[in-house]
Amino acid sequence: MPLRVRLALGFALGTALLIGVVGLGFVLQLRTSLYATLDVGLASRAATLTEQYTSGGLPALRTTRDEEPVQVVSADGRVVVSSTDLTGGPVLDQRALAAVLARRVDGAGPLGFTTGDEHERTRFLATVLSDRDGLVLVVGTGTDIADAADEHVDTGLLILGPIAVIAAGLGAWWLSGAALRPVERMRRQSAGLARHDDGTHLAVPGTRDEIASLAATLNELLDRQRQALTQERQALERERGFVADAGHELRTPLATLRAELELAGRPGRDRDELVEAITSAAGETDRLIRLAEDLLTLARADGSGGFLRARTVDLAEVTASAARAASAVGDRRDVDVVVDSPPHLEADVDPDRLRQALDNVLANAIRHSPEHAVVTLTLTGEDDRAVFAVADDGPGFPADFLPHAFERFRRADTARARSDGGSGLGLAIVETITHAHHGRVRAANRAEGGALVEIDLPRSAGDGGSVPDGDRTAAVPS
Repeated sequence: MPLRVRLALGFALGTALLIGVVGLGFVLQLRTSLYATLDVGLASRAATLTEQYTSGGLPALRTTRDEEPVQVVSADGRVVVSSTDLTGGPVLDQRALAAVLARRVDGAGPLGFTTGDEHERTRFLATVLSDRDGLVLVVGTGTDIADAADEHVDTGLLILGPIAVIAAGLGAWWLSGAALRPVERMRRQSAGLARHDDGTHLAVPGTRDEIASLAATLNELLDRQRQALTQERQALERERGFVADAGHELRTPLATLRAELELAGRPGRDRDELVEAITSAAGETDRLIRLAEDLLTLARADGSGGFLRARTVDLAEVTASAARAASAVGDRRDVDVVVDSPPHLEADVDPDRLRQALDNVLANAIRHSPEHAVVTLTLTGEDDRAVFAVADDGPGFPADFLPHAFERFRRADTARARSDGGSGLGLAIVETITHAHHGRVRAANRAEGGALVEIDLPRSAGDGGSVPDGDRTAAVPS
């Protein structure tokens, strides 16, 4: 059954029950009040007749035809005096007579009662007329006026009651329809969004009530679902792009390796040609190994397992070891690696992953530095953070490359990077390791020339939280 129908029926039944209970109580109270009013008049008449009896005895009682019913009954039930309209016998039976006499002894006052059928009723009041003579006085009056008022009230309840019930039901139907109209509108909009989500929101009524709060909450839920779907879609697209790029990167060295081996296997090749082919194949094999290791690193970082094994280490030692390894590579191109570091600076990091990130940045800086250049590795400690900065004297990053510097398989110079063995994963791995440490990474061009990469890490494992992508910075100083 629809909620609107249930509300209308509930209001109608509730109204009917309320009118029935209140009407019954009102009728009973009205009847009691009317009879109490009649009893007051009867008591006044009884007092007057008692005074007449006291002054002149039974002959002094006025029981003419024009007056209301009057009867005097003895203690044994005989009618002593009666008005002409009470000639049928005593009004009180023996039980009622005894009750009147007992009430006088107990001080309970006169006894009131009503006789007759629904068309003609009489209200009586019985009281002791004389204790000495054992006489009981009964006076009565018609209940026509009281019965008419009672009947009018009953008629009004019977006529107006159903009207009020119907009005309550219709009012509940209208009010529930008005209250549920925004809900129905939201239901239709939700059904439309379920078939085709065009990015719109549910209409929020301006009533500032529970329905408006529900609409606002549902809009927040829609936004979160859309955001989750967008992120899932973007993650899927990144995964597909990553797989495609990885396949493309693997295809080139594998094809080159196959070609070199095929050439080496051809008959008539002299020793020098074989050595050259094998050397080239070995270079391509090294490139494949490096690429596989980079892909494995990113796969572990993207997985749900533990990627870091953090412990308290001396960052100055990690910096020095990374600089020594980079110096060995830089010597081949006459590139010096200079270290500027405090003697001791501790932090909770994974030393192997941090060393990997520094190696990638230093290798990138040396690769793009001219001969006789200097690459500077600087470590600074500020409060609870440690900042590594690698600066070179090379041409710097292209302006259009900076916004994409940390994307996977992105190269500033695709042709030269491939010839130098670069896969476009170095800075991506740096960013992955930095974010795993809850840090920030920044790539920029220095005003005096050359590139600058900064890795900002918290020194305590409990500092900071996950760093969103918006905290990654790639900028050009003005």
